[in-house]
Amino acid sequence: MNHRKLHHNSTTQNQNQNEQIPAASIPKTCGNQLYHFLWFSLIATCIKLLLIPAYHSTDFEVHRNWLALTHSLPLSQWYSDETSPWTLDYPPFFAYFEYFLSFFASMLDPTIVHLSDGLNSKSHLTILFQRVSVTLSDAVLFYGIYRITRKLDPKQKYLIWVLAVWAPGLIIVDHLHFQYNGFLLGMLLISLSALENGEDLLGGFAFAVLLCFKHLFAVAAPVYFVYLLRHYCRGGLVKGFGRLVVMGSLVVAVFAAAYGPFVYNGQIHQVLRRMFPFGRGLCHAYWAPNFWVFYIMFDKLLAFLLVKMGFHVKAPTASFTGGLVGDSSPFAVLPTITPLISLVLVLLSISPCLLKAWRDPKPSAVTRLVAYAYSCGFMFGWHVHEKASLHFVIPLAIIALKSVEDAKHYFFLSIVSCYSLFPLLYEAQEYPIKVLLLLLHAALMWFGLSSYFGAYVPKGDERSHSSAVVRNADFVIGWFGKSYLMGMVVVEICGQFLHPVVLGNKLPFLPLMMISIYSGFGMMYSWIRQLRWIIGSI
Repeated sequence: MNHRKLHHNSTTQNQNQNEQIPAASIPKTCGNQLYHFLWFSLIATCIKLLLIPAYHSTDFEVHRNWLALTHSLPLSQWYSDETSPWTLDYPPFFAYFEYFLSFFASMLDPTIVHLSDGLNSKSHLTILFQRVSVTLSDAVLFYGIYRITRKLDPKQKYLIWVLAVWAPGLIIVDHLHFQYNGFLLGMLLISLSALENGEDLLGGFAFAVLLCFKHLFAVAAPVYFVYLLRHYCRGGLVKGFGRLVVMGSLVVAVFAAAYGPFVYNGQIHQVLRRMFPFGRGLCHAYWAPNFWVFYIMFDKLLAFLLVKMGFHVKAPTASFTGGLVGDSSPFAVLPTITPLISLVLVLLSISPCLLKAWRDPKPSAVTRLVAYAYSCGFMFGWHVHEKASLHFVIPLAIIALKSVEDAKHYFFLSIVSCYSLFPLLYEAQEYPIKVLLLLLHAALMWFGLSSYFGAYVPKGDERSHSSAVVRNADFVIGWFGKSYLMGMVVVEICGQFLHPVVLGNKLPFLPLMMISIYSGFGMMYSWIRQLRWIIGSI
């Protein structure tokens, strides 16, 4: 492949590039790239449609019940109905979304939206409708990816499309396990693309809408607040205050549209109680690979050692996990973690990011800052789901080509994140699918990133908007990355193949615990790496 010669003068190079690309050809180029993106999206959609008959989790019944209660009950009863144990606990915009879908579901099969007769419905029409609704809603994700990459050069676009559009974690979570994360992440990318483009008002509006769909995205709200305060509300006291009023009014209008009807019906307390069920355990049932995995295991190790030494240690009386609301999780030796402690730790870990946004609110760095905030929420949050890693993995895919170090980090993190999702699909027939998705993703990343960085590296990272070619670079995974990934293979072999042979039905939790702990080391490494960049750039 022939490459342009390296130029020491980036200005001269940019002029040469402008001379080589006539202005009249730009619309045609954009049209071709849109055409290619549609092909990327179509391939992803076909794969998702092939997975319609596959396994789905209890979240399938959760969302079917939400269709039924929003369709069958008046708005004033949406957040108080207890016909099913899977009560509505998402913000109002998501409830309106389910209400919108319920009209199409009722036309296809009225049983789907029947509050009592539809309980645990698994008819072919129910499965088909639910699966297709998720697939179609991914159009928002595709638009968000296209919008945030539209100003990159074609080679960068195509590679990021491979990383984000074909992300295996999203396929596992949304189109096998069953959820609606794709279109929510699409709204996040739309917001980030607006901020990167200097459209702060649109970015703030899109983020406010996202929060009214799923409140767990609020972890990045402090970053948005500080960044917009410093970047949008600048220009002196009068102008800055005027802009603050405009942005605040827009956000208030969004929340009023979402929560206003429930305030009017006197249901706002019930809505908030459902949205924040702090009685759930510290960890989700699958033990998301975060800091609390090590905290829990250290507590168990201390309890074991103290008992061996003759001390009396009272055993915990409740589980560390809970899908439904119950008692908070106690510890045998270490202090019990409360939701308030978890919140304080999240805010403390985000604080370097807030300082960076305050001192240097650059649009080119905002995606990285938001991704780091979601990493903090994942590492120290309360009752974190393992699939919450998508909140920072997908944004980090967008900036994976900023530098070769970013590419190495994303290569490592995306594999760890995808592997940590394996316990979601525990049935034998889905095992080849999840392994194939991960291996295919790893192979595409390896060849794509090696080819890209072996040819050239974009100049400047966040410190420059120039795409001038400055040097060759090699995409090489060091000894640490290779050792860790090989260890992941060993963990999978031990848990999936050796455990049933050696231990049989004994210690059934062991394979899951091994995946959580081992993936936790990888997630902790990723978080520390992001933190180092934030601190080093302040």
